[in-house]
Parts: sequence; C-alpha cells; structure tokens
Amino acid sequence: MTNRIKMVDEGEATGPLAELYAGSKSRSVAKVVPDILRTMSLRPDFLAAINEASKLHFTDGALNRAEHEMIASYVSALNKCRY
Repeated sequence: MTNRIKMVDEGEATGPLAELYAGSKSRSVAKVVPDILRTMSLRPDFLAAINEASKLHFTDGALNRAEHEMIASYVSALNKCRY
C-alpha cells in the first residue's frame, strides 16, 4: 500500500524527530511508532504537541490505560478509521 501522506520512517528520523519517535515508541504497546503519529513527522512541532496531549489522555484517572485504548479503538471502528 502506498501512503498518501509523506512520512519519515523510524530509521530515517534524526535530531528532535528521533527523540519524539523514541518517546512515542516507549508508550506504545507494540513498541513501534504508530502510523497516526508518523503522519505528523514532517511537522515535529505539531508531533511534540500531540505527544504531550497523549500523555494526559493515557494517564490513569477515572479510567485506566486499557479502558482508554478500548474506547479509542471502538470510536475508530465506528468512524471506519484503521488507526
């Protein structure tokens, strides 16, 4: 499948982008940088903001990480989004 959005692969990321990828990868259950984040790789400033927001989103509170993931997956399925 050909991506319509240009993305920087993990192996090609350098500098601040490589650091952002490493942070995203460490929080990923599969230990990979999710494609949804890689779509922002050409705008590291925006990716940094999304990473900060995701830290809040996936912090345990009223719901734990698994419950957040389950809801996010369900909403993605409802929206027919593969992410």
